[in-house]
Amino acid sequence: MKNYFYIFFTLFTATIFITSCKKEPKKIAITQIKTNKGMFPVMEPFDYNLPKLSIKYVTEKKNAIEHFYNKNWPNSSLNGSFLVAKEGQIITEKYEGFANYRNKTKINCDTPIHIASVSKVITATAILKLIDAKKINLDQKVNTILTTFPYPEVTVKTLLNHRSGMRNYAYFTTEKNIWDKSKILTNQDILDLLVSKKIDLEAKTDTKFNYCNTNYAILALVIEKITGLKYGDAIKKMIFEPLQMDHSYVFDYDLDKSKSVPSYKGNYQEIGLDFLDAIYGDKNIYSTPRDLLKLDLARHAPNFLSPELNTQIYEGYSNEHVGTKNYGLGIRMINWDSGQHFYFHNGWWHGFTSSYISLGKEKLTIISLSNKFTRATYKVKNISSLFGDYPFKVSDSI
Repeated sequence: MKNYFYIFFTLFTATIFITSCKKEPKKIAITQIKTNKGMFPVMEPFDYNLPKLSIKYVTEKKNAIEHFYNKNWPNSSLNGSFLVAKEGQIITEKYEGFANYRNKTKINCDTPIHIASVSKVITATAILKLIDAKKINLDQKVNTILTTFPYPEVTVKTLLNHRSGMRNYAYFTTEKNIWDKSKILTNQDILDLLVSKKIDLEAKTDTKFNYCNTNYAILALVIEKITGLKYGDAIKKMIFEPLQMDHSYVFDYDLDKSKSVPSYKGNYQEIGLDFLDAIYGDKNIYSTPRDLLKLDLARHAPNFLSPELNTQIYEGYSNEHVGTKNYGLGIRMINWDSGQHFYFHNGWWHGFTSSYISLGKEKLTIISLSNKFTRATYKVKNISSLFGDYPFKVSDSI
């Protein structure tokens, strides 16, 4: 086994404001990693004191959320997991349905579910930590990192904010003479195809927003090139291990295809894997709401990034059309004329749907994951109106 890295430990132990299915032993926090490419930063657990919510406050909010839940998932029809937390404290959470319908394995708080495009938040988190550590620059040209990358004006920033102009690999690989769909596609294959098949840009770089999974598949290759680690190992060492996200992992097609939680259509017909299921960076992370809460807390800690870089995450970069919707650095947003801002990311892959809502102003985290296709996952945004001035109606049902 190759000795890629040494892990440096400190005696500092983080306090996480999260309950657990079972009591977890305290662990020594990882502070940095060393690979054959040098030293690299890791996420630090949130260890700042937050005000404790009163029993009355929690009860009132929980009752309102329960009403919303029962309207959107009547008769406990959720097949997935759901969590609402404020100030790092879980107000309510639900785990219902089947992780595997064939053998009737139930979903619980430790069941990792494919988070689809919410994976982009995690990829962006790793890239931002590398930028903050000056391993790469936000405005650096991608072809200075991946030397065969064929688009000279594309930068790390235009990958993060979906303004590169690249085409979606899920579409161009289905065109005639581009790719044999009997073969599993990899991230490196995508880069090679961009070069060998001379795939044109869909739009001139940095002229328009075009949500495109190719951007984050390439960002995963950037992480690998800079750290000298495979993407899955880099995410594990930089994010999952230091934050004690013990039930999160990057899907490895060869190792995990027979043991990961499958996805289903609405009638519990299982949706199998296809030739696109080995691509990571844009998707292919499995996690739980409690693990994602740990991530969200860490992303809002004062020591996450420099203040200047952290501010840039939440800027909208696509203003060529008038509207409220925009995209920052790995996060979606809605910006209303009132000055209120709503930050989130949704996901959909096969039968998996996901919603991650992160409202720093209210210190509110809302997470919903499902492995049986439903659009109810995205309705959880309405819960935000219970905690702040958001123009959603929590009474709305599907």
